[in-house]
Amino acid sequence: MATKPMLVLGLMSGTSADGINVALARISGAPPHLDPRLLGHTSIRFPAALRKEILRVAEQHSFTAGELSQLTFRLGEVFAEAAVAACRRFRVSTKRIALIGSHGQTVFHQGKPAPYLGRPTASTLQIGEPSIIAARTGINTVGDFRPADIALGGQGAPLVPYADYLLYRDEKLGRVSLNLGGIANITVIPASARPADVMAFDTGPANMLIDALVSHFTRGRQRFDKDAHLAQTGRAIPALLDELMRDPYLKLAPPKSTGREYYGHSFLTKVLALGKNHHAKPADLIRAATMFTALSVVDALNRFVLPKTKIHQLIVSGGGAHNPLLVAQLFAAVGAGGQYVAPHRGKTAASSKIEVLPSSRLGIPEDAKEAFAFALLAYETWHRRPSNLPSATGARAPAILGKISYAPPQ
Repeated sequence: MATKPMLVLGLMSGTSADGINVALARISGAPPHLDPRLLGHTSIRFPAALRKEILRVAEQHSFTAGELSQLTFRLGEVFAEAAVAACRRFRVSTKRIALIGSHGQTVFHQGKPAPYLGRPTASTLQIGEPSIIAARTGINTVGDFRPADIALGGQGAPLVPYADYLLYRDEKLGRVSLNLGGIANITVIPASARPADVMAFDTGPANMLIDALVSHFTRGRQRFDKDAHLAQTGRAIPALLDELMRDPYLKLAPPKSTGREYYGHSFLTKVLALGKNHHAKPADLIRAATMFTALSVVDALNRFVLPKTKIHQLIVSGGGAHNPLLVAQLFAAVGAGGQYVAPHRGKTAASSKIEVLPSSRLGIPEDAKEAFAFALLAYETWHRRPSNLPSATGARAPAILGKISYAPPQ
């Protein structure tokens, strides 16, 4: 296949289900000389009623097969509208876009086999019908990326490490790419790493738990803790934080992945009960969840990464990169030295062995990386090349990810 430059849109909606991030990329070449360039990014929020329905299904509340079918096709329409709206913002005609990579919306993820009808079964479900996207936009669309990895014994996640490796590999620097979305996940890229040297896994919750507490205590009036205003008014309760840090997931060895099935409504209920036991006020509990997010990342680094890999930089992306309390705790916990230059804020100096920096310092805005990654994965799929990293997912072999929905003939 030709490797001339292609304009590719990446569409991403994460476990927080806030909306759709869209990235426009120009990609050319082939590994090991792949050349991905981010040209623009934007975000489009879900209507409140649609988000509520997504969360209802993802939390495994009662729903019918018909409701799930309707939702996946309705989401396909919404993803298509987001792609067209993004092109208008980018001032690029949809006719110039060669390909769309759509992650879809995860509503179930069981990466590790669990007993089901007499046989251990792993599965994952991302909805947002790609055929609708292709038909409405007139652009060939790749979707449903995760099942191919699960079919080869992997966990179907994380998939972004392929992009992390291409973006952040360095001959001299060991790097960890940390994405703070609904779930926190890391990609470990040792200095001079080969693909087989990369390790990646979900460390635990990130914005998902904080957002759920904010929504609960404000009765839906607020969806997230902007600039950690609520958390910073709360008091620290060390005993409460200690109990959160006993979460069994933290001790599981990678490869591992998690999601709303574990850290969703049932986990929120446990945290609220813990809050009552410790006489925590709402702001106290939001503060504890924020600190838990940071310290669970640090625990993962100390438990699984730093004993065997020299790390020089921690590169932070995702919505959590805008939470000053979360980032400050990360910064304080990894040591004392480097500096974190917060997006749209000033410099914070300290003295650590690991430099903590936002992904924008390396050319990828914090809110764009995952959508950019799925543009890149779609490009590789279109060229019939594998783009999972078995060292990250646990798959037996490389896999060509995703399914192609072709646009209607002109």
